[in-house]
Amino acid sequence: VQLQASGGGLVQAGGSLRLSCAASGRTFRDYGMGWFRQAPGKERDFVASIRWTGGVTYYEDSVKGRFTISRDNAKNTVYLQMNSLKPEDTAVYYCAARRDRGTITSEAAWKMRDRNEFDSWGQGTQVTVSS
Repeated sequence: VQLQASGGGLVQAGGSLRLSCAASGRTFRDYGMGWFRQAPGKERDFVASIRWTGGVTYYEDSVKGRFTISRDNAKNTVYLQMNSLKPEDTAVYYCAARRDRGTITSEAAWKMRDRNEFDSWGQGTQVTVSS
């Protein structure tokens, strides 16, 4: 599956942005989707992910209650709604995909947070939050 992320930009602290990630391919509905972010000089870290069914989501602790991941299988698109943005949210945001159908629940809990489990990546979109 090929991925194209969009929606980044410059926003003041407390503001909101919605990232989108459009996927190509007829098997999108079999894939778990994730968002990761990478700040300058740091590793690419997990932000949020959603299972292939759309019914289970995972969040990094610092974004819980502020970010919401969702998917629209009819549009082959996954979204990341980001509210109450903080300067520390500044990073390049990447969407990623991994084949999730067939993954048992106990394994999904860690696989959907591990960047090494995702094998398709978008090009990244810059999010900058000013103080």
